[in-house]
Amino acid sequence: MLSSVLAGALLLLGAAQPILAAKPSPGCGKAPKLITAAAATTPGLSITSGGAKRQYFVKLPANYDNNHPYRLIFTMHAVGGSGQQVSSGAGGYYNLPNLINDTTGAIYVAPTGTSGSLGIGWWNNGGSDVTLVQDLIKEVENDVCIDQNLRFSTGFSHGAAMSFILACALGKELRAVAVLSGSPQISGTCPGGTEPVAWYSQHGTRDQVLNISGGRQMRDRFIKNNGCAAKEAKEPARGEPHIKTVYECKPEYPTTFVAFDGDHTPSPKDPGASSTFSDKYTWEFFQQFK
Repeated sequence: MLSSVLAGALLLLGAAQPILAAKPSPGCGKAPKLITAAAATTPGLSITSGGAKRQYFVKLPANYDNNHPYRLIFTMHAVGGSGQQVSSGAGGYYNLPNLINDTTGAIYVAPTGTSGSLGIGWWNNGGSDVTLVQDLIKEVENDVCIDQNLRFSTGFSHGAAMSFILACALGKELRAVAVLSGSPQISGTCPGGTEPVAWYSQHGTRDQVLNISGGRQMRDRFIKNNGCAAKEAKEPARGEPHIKTVYECKPEYPTTFVAFDGDHTPSPKDPGASSTFSDKYTWEFFQQFK
């Protein structure tokens, strides 16, 4: 009896996320010189990366405290979009600011991609967009207070593809990603791609823009990287609600996949539902890391 109770306790402990001591960025304790409340509005900020001038927007918490290390969340736009488009409106930054109100809080960065044959997107030519994100991490963290153990990226479509590439390229420099209907090819090949990164992704079974096969391929790479046990990820039939599959992985690298009955959208809804589960699941996933 005692051994079974102990085994159960150990199982619960193994499933819990370790709470890491905050790793304050160089910007902690300093008054921001670059990033103020105005960084969230047009025209945003600019940075020279790889010899090119790039645009980005930053949203600070309303009562920003330069002694408090915040999460850093990159929010990547879809093809044809921009950092301004992601940052604007009540549901900006994939609606995460409306949900994240815990004691850790977050600072959001919405960069703009570059022009390509299909419009502005994350073409990552020669790794240029990975370099941009690395440069932004340095610039932002030198100016404002970030917990360097709590960096995240999310995005839809091309922004999802870029979040996948960032997980491949940056590895443990990112704590987790939330990949919303992406593809493993459209932002180049997966550089490195062998380090574990906590993984959440979702994809529509009837996606006519980026087939769900690509979503499965990205997911499977991180199932392997994250040391997850093999498990069937069931997918809903037409008219059925979404199905969430949570894998058993290395405790510090949880992995979740959601399949929904629908086309290419960042905000899927179950039949009869009035709101999406996408933002709630993303925040639920990011929230566990503190």
